[in-house]
Amino acid sequence: MKIAITGGIGSGKSFICQHLAKRGIKVYNCDEAAKQLLRTSPQMQLQLSKLVGPELYRNNQLQKKILASFILENSRYARAVDDIIHPAVARDFETSGFDWLESAILFDSNFISRTPIHFVVCVTAPTPLRIERIVKRDNITPEQAKKWVDRQMSQAEIISRSNYEIINDGQHDINRQLDQLLQTLEENELLNKK
Repeated sequence: MKIAITGGIGSGKSFICQHLAKRGIKVYNCDEAAKQLLRTSPQMQLQLSKLVGPELYRNNQLQKKILASFILENSRYARAVDDIIHPAVARDFETSGFDWLESAILFDSNFISRTPIHFVVCVTAPTPLRIERIVKRDNITPEQAKKWVDRQMSQAEIISRSNYEIINDGQHDINRQLDQLLQTLEENELLNKK
């Protein structure tokens, strides 16, 4: 059974994954994997260089500003980059041995269609709290943080597409919610075996 953890920026996905790690559950981080593949995969580097231009990698180092400018220039360009990176990340996940993955853009980029996912857990938090977390983490203004939140799929839409919600607002007990999640997954596994 493959399980995805998703949620908007600042919702606390990594925090939940840390709690899962304490329970012995390792979660594949799609963002980290993409960064690693951008540094180490000759095939991906070649494809991206053909798409963006030969200046994208200088001395085998990704020129992040060039890639960011290319992506922001045009939504078609952003999709073309996604069409190189996302299949590579999906293949890497499938061969990783992990059953859990964390992806901020599971639905936004349709990553969910690239690898079999059986159960989706979304992490949610009130928007003001998410903005506060982003400001602290990234050292940006609340206005900039709100733009990042607004660029993503709405939290309500993510909830409607998910199987389970963990509320990470500092009020709800995270461990109790994780206990309930693992019990639900166990029940689903038993149902799937019948």
